[in-house]
Amino acid sequence: MTVPETSSARYGERIVAVEPGGNERVPDADRHALPRQLFWTWTSPNMEFATIFVGVLAVSVFGMTFGQAVTAILLGNVLASLAHGVLSARGPSAGVPQMVLGRLAFGYRGNVLPSGLMTITSGFGWFAVNSVSASFALSSLTGASPVVWLVIVVLVQVAIAFFGHNLVQAFERLAFPVLAVIFLIGAVIVLTRSDASFVPADGGSGGVGGFLLTVGAVFGYTAGWTPYAADYSRYLPADNSRRRTGLAAGLGMFGSCTILMIVGAASVSAAAAAGITSDNPTTAYVGVLPGLLANLTLLAIAVGAVAANVLNVYSGAMAFLSMGFPIALDRARAVVAAAFGVVGFVIALVALGDAAAGYENFLLVIVYWIGPWLGVVLTDQYLRRGALPAESLYDRTFRNPAGLIALVVGIVVSVGLFANQVLFTGLVPRVLPDIGDIAFLVGIALSAALYAVLYPRLTVRS
Repeated sequence: MTVPETSSARYGERIVAVEPGGNERVPDADRHALPRQLFWTWTSPNMEFATIFVGVLAVSVFGMTFGQAVTAILLGNVLASLAHGVLSARGPSAGVPQMVLGRLAFGYRGNVLPSGLMTITSGFGWFAVNSVSASFALSSLTGASPVVWLVIVVLVQVAIAFFGHNLVQAFERLAFPVLAVIFLIGAVIVLTRSDASFVPADGGSGGVGGFLLTVGAVFGYTAGWTPYAADYSRYLPADNSRRRTGLAAGLGMFGSCTILMIVGAASVSAAAAAGITSDNPTTAYVGVLPGLLANLTLLAIAVGAVAANVLNVYSGAMAFLSMGFPIALDRARAVVAAAFGVVGFVIALVALGDAAAGYENFLLVIVYWIGPWLGVVLTDQYLRRGALPAESLYDRTFRNPAGLIALVVGIVVSVGLFANQVLFTGLVPRVLPDIGDIAFLVGIALSAALYAVLYPRLTVRS
């Protein structure tokens, strides 16, 4: 069959133009840019308080010392960034969004499940988390209600995502130097004022359980970007180096997430030493910083949240379209992105309540499906030895039950046996409570192994 492409000569490198089409292949005539653009594409959206807060959770909730938190942060980010780089490297040759590529591992209809999960996670979940973060930051800066800022932030985010890929990339490039300078200066100050031996009296139990919870939260945050990977590398010319593409994406992800999470872990002791307590988590963080820098950091937190959410809305719309609904619109992606903004706003409005508890649970729930999903797609990519049967990507009759079986079994078994949440605790943590939450490790390994076994037996060759 013919692989559908978006109409060429109407988009190209134009920035202030609505990207045509939906999730079709990008034609060669519209390909542009170099792999290095992916470095700031994946650095800018992680320079925000949501990233810092993962490090805060490691110490204040999971009971880690600073050294333990740093080790867990490095481990979780290395694993997630490697996966992100591998998936991003395939984008230029494929020219299609990541969740369309997922049809190879799950089949056309089987891909509805992971695409639906990503739609919920990115288009609604992360959209709400980051919108709340930006609203709190701007509320702390101006004294205005977070609700007022929430409306403004959502409108800006949706407008950028509505125009599409080129404006999204331009925004990330412009935001990068500003965010990098402000956050790096703040990082130096926070680290110099922190106490590496500090553990809060009301923190978690620490130990192996706390360490594994931290690794899971870190991996959940960073790997949460992996279902977006090819969305932002698919516009690169098809002959681009896979290695350079993967390195640019992976290093941008690893550097920004690791540095800011470590700063977040250090900020807990720095805030305690300064006697700072606040129900607004962003206020507690910037309270460690001198006046002008504190205000600039609040502004940077808001800009970083917008940088993250334009990706969330854009890729959430791509995931929704990859579920295969027959939407006969010339600019289907743009229309879906606008609709997501409305739904995401309502969710964010509700989430303005207990941000800390909701964020902790959200990070761990994300990894329950992304871990098994990664196990399947990475194993599929390895078993195909780089082959890309493009004709299968839009073939509604293409089936691959091996992927769906491996994904579902991986989720059910890993969560049922190893999840360690307030709302649900698996069988193993009930017996061995100090083990923490290793559901994501079990999910990746189990789904990968099961897919490798089922692939030669159930997969339809293309």
